[in-house]
This record gives sequence, structure tokens and C-alpha cells, in this order.
Amino acid sequence: MPRRDVAGFGPIDDHPRNVVEDLGGAMADQSVLLDKVRLYFDTPGGDVEHALALYHDDAVLEFPQSGERFEGRANFTEWRSRYPVDVSHRLRRVTVRDDLVVVELSANYDGGATMYGVALMEFRDDKIARERIYVMEGWEAPEWRKAWRSETPADPLD
Repeated sequence: MPRRDVAGFGPIDDHPRNVVEDLGGAMADQSVLLDKVRLYFDTPGGDVEHALALYHDDAVLEFPQSGERFEGRANFTEWRSRYPVDVSHRLRRVTVRDDLVVVELSANYDGGATMYGVALMEFRDDKIARERIYVMEGWEAPEWRKAWRSETPADPLD
């Protein structure tokens, strides 16, 4: 698959995907979606500060591992503005296909252990209609798989 680097984001996959769910609206220009992702991640608190530009009023935010679903931009922007810890992140990869953006990242909460996450951002026109965030801890690769593992890591752990 051809790949290109986009400033600050690393490899971006250019191939279209099969659309599984129709969120309505026209397919947005990929550069517009990347601009929205930059607005979200390049500004501390960008998901709150730029919420009007990023999300539809009826946007949904979901955390599958906790079973939480927040309906409406105003609802989840309110609790995000009160988030009780400092979060820093590093974008590892951003993939854009049609109206879906997949953001792979690592995050640190109040200086604690590095967590790994994926944010799935489904767009309707040029705003996020649904965001699903998965977060997990990293782990040491088991020794028994070493014989089959490549010497090249999937992603540097720094």
C-alpha cells in the first residue's frame, strides 16, 4: 500500500475502505479530516476548546472497555473540561479512509505508565459524528513467541 508522511502524523494510508455503516452526509475531503485531527491533538485541550468546529451537536462518544456512551457534544464536552488529571499524548499513526479516521497513540496520565490507545473518529461531512476510544496498558512480549517475531518492532516503545 502506498504511504506518505503528513507533518506530525507519520504514515497515512491512502487506500479507500469498504463502508460498513452509512452515517449520512457526503464523504469529506481527507485533508479536511486531517486538519480536524490536528485541531484536536495539536492544541492542549483541543477536544474541548475546538469542540464546536470538531463535533456535530448530536455526536456520540463511546468507551467500549467501560461500557460508557455519551450522547451530544455539550454533554461530553462538559465532563472533558473538568478532567481531573494531566494527559500528554504522542500520535503514532493516523489513517484516513473515506469518512473514518483511525488515530493510534500513546498517552500518559499524570506522569504514570504509558498507555496505548486507538481513537476511531467517524465523520459526517466535515465533523465527528461518533468517536470510540480504546485505551490499554502495554506489556512485555512473551519469550516463547521470539522464534517467529521480526527483529523490527511494530512500533518503538519510547
